[in-house]
Order: sequence, then C-alpha cells, then structure tokens
Amino acid sequence: MAAYGKKYIDSLKEYDKLKAYEVDEAIEIAIKTGKAKFDETMELHVRLGIDTRHADQQVRGVVVLPNGTGKKVRVLVIAKGAKADEATAAGADFVGAEDMIAKIQGGWFGFDVCMTTPDMMGLVGRIGKLLGPKGLMPNPKSGTVTMDIAKGISDVKAGKVEYRVDKTAICHVIFGKKSFGTEKLRENLSVIMDAIIKAKPAAAKGTYIKSITIATTMGPGVKVNYKTH
Repeated sequence: MAAYGKKYIDSLKEYDKLKAYEVDEAIEIAIKTGKAKFDETMELHVRLGIDTRHADQQVRGVVVLPNGTGKKVRVLVIAKGAKADEATAAGADFVGAEDMIAKIQGGWFGFDVCMTTPDMMGLVGRIGKLLGPKGLMPNPKSGTVTMDIAKGISDVKAGKVEYRVDKTAICHVIFGKKSFGTEKLRENLSVIMDAIIKAKPAAAKGTYIKSITIATTMGPGVKVNYKTH
C-alpha cells in the first residue's frame, strides 16, 4: 500500500472523494487540495469504455489548449538543410541530425517533444526503442512528423497537447497550471473533453466515458460530473 504524506491525507478530508462534482467546483477543490509549494500542473484522467486490444478502438489525437499548458516546452527537431534552418528560425531549442541521434544514444533526453520531417524517419527509427517508451517518438498523428516544421513548433510552444489512451483504457492529459484559475482551466479541460468525445471509435460499445478525474501533481484525485460536458 502506498504511503501518503500528511498534506495528502489532510486534503482527502476536505471533500467527498466518492462524489462527482460539477466542473468548476471540482477544479476549485483540486486547486485547494494541491498543497505543494510549487505551481502544480493540473492533470486530467479519463477512463474510457473501449477495448484497447483492438486496433479499431484506439483513441489518440492532439489539441491546442486556448490558455496553453503553462509549461516551457523544449523542442528537438531532427532535420537537415532548409528544414533545419526553418526549425532554428521558428524557435526550436535543439536542431540536428546524426549528431542528435548519437547524443540520444548516449543517454541524453533534455527535451520534451521530438519533431522531424518524413524523409528523416529512417534515421529517427534507429532510436525508436529509446524514444518510444518515453512517449517521445515522432508520429504523424501527433503532428510531430511534418513538413511544416515552423507551424509544428508554434503549436507545441502555444500549448498543443496529445491525448492517447493507454493499455488500461485511460487518457492522461495535462491541462494547465494551478495558478491559471478556474475559468482558464475549465476552458482548457472542455477543449480536451470535446476532442476525446469526438474521437469515440465507431466500434466502441456501451458507455464511452466511464469516469473523469482531475488532480494536481501532488494532490488527490477529484471526480468530475462529465455529463455537464
């Protein structure tokens, strides 16, 4: 059994953990019970009624949050020539090709997003086993394999997030910082929920949205009444 700290245990006493709260109230409770001394990230966890063993029941996509994520995103672009120059001009934090591949093979992961162009995927494939487990492998569906590198970087820096169901049929997505306040967090959460709902696989049967829980980085989970969406 996990050992929780005193602040976490005290936070659990401040609300009914079995109740699903309306969106604004749930956000306010999450903010109040997130008692870390730093500006905690807000997390959204959505349990879906799908069978992830089937390829036609996968849920994955990207959205740009209207109020951003509040996080400084470090972007690595693996490209050559004009596309490398475009990446540098667009504000990529790291740009390179074979040199960056070697650096990653040596254990470096000082970036949050890896982008590349389609023609470079053969090169990037060499480190697929390193990037994949960390969720950093470029993919066309997430917009990280693209010829429009400048737009890709702009979207990521502006607050683009990826939602992707895991093996347990749960989507884990960040939707801002505690300091954003209720209104901005609600707007961000609604954009993500709208996207997940629209992404419902045609093969999915029964209840699609099983439950929604939000929490700060260090705080307890608060259930959300998803029917308000």
